Amino acid sequence: QVQLVESGGGLVQAGGSLRLSCAASGRAFSSYNMGWFRQAPGQEREFVGAISWSRGTHYSDSVKGRFTISRDNTNDTVDLQMNSLKSEDTGIYYCAADLSHFVSTNPNLYEYWGQGTQVTVSS
Repeated sequence: QVQLVESGGGLVQAGGSLRLSCAASGRAFSSYNMGWFRQAPGQEREFVGAISWSRGTHYSDSVKGRFTISRDNTNDTVDLQMNSLKSEDTGIYYCAADLSHFVSTNPNLYEYWGQGTQVTVSS
């Protein structure tokens, strides 16, 4: 079992930056692939990016070059640094954990989820 808690959301102007953090508790954090997803009102949950247990990173085309994911296996945290934010980045951001060998962009394959943190980008 893994419990996940996101923090760091808020209101920011377009062009600004935010850093989200996801704190994990439970066993074997370093073995999990960690994903970030977001969901805008009336839309499906969307893959943002992920970092594998071996620290490989993967990003959606919409955030590539603007967002960076990192993990700290000592403190059991995974961060999402978001730069050059756009209004279309607005949504609830979730972190998720998965024990599969390969990183997935499919939210249905992630076993554990945080409660989410709201990010609002004003234009």
